[in-house]
Amino acid sequence: MNMNDISAHWVALHEQLGLGAPVANKAQYRRLLACVEALMEDYDDRAGNPLGGLLLLLAERIREYEDRVHPWPDTTTPASLLAFLMEQHGLRQSDLPEVGSQSVVSAVLSGKRDLNLRQIKALAARFHVPMEALAG
Repeated sequence: MNMNDISAHWVALHEQLGLGAPVANKAQYRRLLACVEALMEDYDDRAGNPLGGLLLLLAERIREYEDRVHPWPDTTTPASLLAFLMEQHGLRQSDLPEVGSQSVVSAVLSGKRDLNLRQIKALAARFHVPMEALAG
């Protein structure tokens, strides 16, 4: 094992992809995605394939960047999920007739009122989400 060779290869890989540090920007992120795509085209997933470690490192850097730049919203309650879906679709409270009037939607979003089964079915169909996600 020649440490000079290992160091030279790591420096070259870092200069090419920036793997020695978190992803700094969208251009680097896109390069890593393209690299993963290219590796996956020819990847043989047999045990011991040395490219498996590189793929894992690339995936980790990509995940770190995505978590930092595009954090998951709080969708742990039906109200927070509905608020997220409204934001994603550019909707106002008055744009949800399947829930009810604007005041009913406001009460649901503030947690003062739960969605009923009819509302859950309608919203699940509209936004293509499981009914369970909208049930409290």
